[in-house]
Amino acid sequence: MATKAALLACTAATVLAGAFLTAATWSPAGADDLVTHHEFQVNCSPSHHQPDDPIVFPGLPGASHDHTFLGNKTTNAATTLQSLQGAGVGNTTCLAPDDLSAYWFPTVYNGNQVVLPNFAQVVYYKSGILDYTKVVPFPPGLRYVAGSVTATQDDFQHAPGAIEGWECGDSFHNWDIPVHCVDGSQLNIRYQAPSCWDGVHLDSADHKSHLAYPDRATLTCPADHPVAVPMLEFKMAFPVSGDMSGVHLASGRGYSWHYDFFNAWDPETLAALVKHCINGGLQCDPRGFDLYKPDRGGVLGPNYRLPGRP
Repeated sequence: MATKAALLACTAATVLAGAFLTAATWSPAGADDLVTHHEFQVNCSPSHHQPDDPIVFPGLPGASHDHTFLGNKTTNAATTLQSLQGAGVGNTTCLAPDDLSAYWFPTVYNGNQVVLPNFAQVVYYKSGILDYTKVVPFPPGLRYVAGSVTATQDDFQHAPGAIEGWECGDSFHNWDIPVHCVDGSQLNIRYQAPSCWDGVHLDSADHKSHLAYPDRATLTCPADHPVAVPMLEFKMAFPVSGDMSGVHLASGRGYSWHYDFFNAWDPETLAALVKHCINGGLQCDPRGFDLYKPDRGGVLGPNYRLPGRP
């Protein structure tokens, strides 16, 4: 019989690989120890694109390469926590009106033509550690950059946040944008952010050092970043295919992919989703409902708000 340590090691490896149980493979016995996606989804459409970055170049409009923004519709170079919160409930492209956070990434171009996602994109909020019951909500105003505009192809391939790299059609594990994609397919990218916070700073000089990735072997947070917060995983899709020789990021080659997050969730709503879905060992949709465990109920109503909110 396998030892507990061996089982934990196997589970950790499975989590790291991003595997998950489907309805066909799920079983009640020990399910919460085996289901590796303890998460909920946030679905947001693009709102605008412009050469601003309120984290890296705050107060300097036009100083950045072009970014595509999701979520809060007011995001610009002058954005602060107060401005995001002051935008008002519903002033977001996300399904949840109480998610006033800002999400952005380098704009994709085909030649000189901007390529924007043409449907709501998925940002997963998940546990990056093995003990998913220890994940806590982001504090208001936490912000960071995941990935690096200066990354080499090797950096990108071996970054702890990279899952599959770029993909389209039947082409996977590309560490730069493919030169050709099957006609009618779409260009996809998935990338995970760090999820261990130092517990003190909402930002840092490099916009990264206040967060760290979990230890890859044990899936625990390092001692100097002891607070487990949700691990964001951007899953973006771009409607471009065929000859991809002219497709590039505003930041450069495909391996310069990165993204920014500025938390402005309604704290009560975020806390409820984290507790029910991540801490509860569920794989939730944007309303906090797990299709595989319908008996556990959900978090948000049909309007994607907490019960009792109009």
